[in-house]
This record gives sequence, structure tokens and C-alpha cells, in this order.
Amino acid sequence: MSDQPKHEAIVATGLTKWFGEGSTRTTAVNSVDFVAHFGEILFIVGPSGSGKTTLLSMISGILRPNAGTVSVNGDDLWTLSDDRLADFRLNTIGFVFQDYHLFPRLTSAENVAIPLILKHQDWKESITAAVKCLEVVGLKNRSEILPVKLSGGEQQRVAIARAIVGGPEILILDEPTASLDGDTGRMIIAFVKEKILNQNRCIVIVTHDARINEYADRIIHMEDGRITGLDKGTE
Repeated sequence: MSDQPKHEAIVATGLTKWFGEGSTRTTAVNSVDFVAHFGEILFIVGPSGSGKTTLLSMISGILRPNAGTVSVNGDDLWTLSDDRLADFRLNTIGFVFQDYHLFPRLTSAENVAIPLILKHQDWKESITAAVKCLEVVGLKNRSEILPVKLSGGEQQRVAIARAIVGGPEILILDEPTASLDGDTGRMIIAFVKEKILNQNRCIVIVTHDARINEYADRIIHMEDGRITGLDKGTE
């Protein structure tokens, strides 16, 4: 990566989330501080139940913290109105789910076009933009195919195309290699780093797959809801 100073994309301070009350309270994330920068790919790693997905949900505007703040590109996320928060989730964040979340009755292009349709863009223009994104991920010739006819790696690339079609500044991937074999998983992450990451985008990946750690610029380690370490990844 370049030695040029990077601008802050996400700044989390004292993030805390618990579930339940009294004797049944369980703290999933406990006073977490971290910074993610534009132009980097940041991994958050740790065992199951360490709080990784809860942390992702708070920085992506899905789950409100009990304490702490999240600033995304300068906006204090959890002070936004409900309407502005919905706009943030639609326009600023691209989310790639572990199990792809593709609609089985929609073609690849139609699945990718969904974020644009939600923005009330013209259907034909949305499909055209979706096909262009599928071309970016190497699937232009699969645009009319239903998800059931795609391999796991192809479905993951469709999910990535859907996440980037609206040009989000923050791309979040939750366990993107969990359903893939080792070679396919490494291919997907290498592709994300080479083709999707740029100086105007921050990519955060939650994973427990050590086979892909080589693609990280930095690696945050979590355990029992806390950050326990920070490693410098690739250069």
C-alpha cells in the first residue's frame, strides 16, 4: 500500500452493546475503539461469539449501541434521524452477507440491481448498471442466470456486485469465505483487494479464516467483546 496518509473512514469510540438486563445481561461488545481508513482492507478476526458481527452491525447502521459513538466519513452515525440513517445504509454502506442473500427467483442482474431499484432508479438503467458491475466481477455472461445455477464463488461475486453497484464508500463483508473452499475463498478476497479496493473506499472484512489473512492491510483481533490485538498486514 502507499505511504501517503490515509483519511479516516470509520472511527469507533467506546462502542458497547449488551443484550438482556439484570442477571441475564450479556455484553457482546465491550468499550471497543478502532479506526478504519479509506484505501485499506481491514480484517476483524476472532472466535465465534467474540462480538465481531455485533460490531459490524453497529458500524453499518443496523444495530444501535448501548454506549459509545461511530463516526463514518465525519458523520456521527447514531445521532442521525431515522430517514438519514436509512439513506446512509442505502448509499454509503455496501454489505456482503455470509450466505449471499440472493433472491432465488431473480437473475444475477436483477439481484444486483436491487439497491438501484430501492433508490427509485429506472428499471432498464438499473439493469444496465447491474450488468456493468457483473462485468467488473467477471460474470457478465452470467447476468441472466438464476442463483441456483451458479457456483458458490459465482454467487459470492454476484453479492459483491450488488454491494458495489451504488458506489458505496464503505464495503463490509461478513465471513465472505465461510461457504467456499480454500482456493475459491482466496480468489474472492484477492479479487476484492485488486479490483474493488481503491483510495476512496474502505473495506472491512469479518472472518475467522486465517487462510486469507495475507490480503489484509491491518488485522484487528477480538475476544470476549474486546479488541485484544492489532497486526499490520500486507504492504
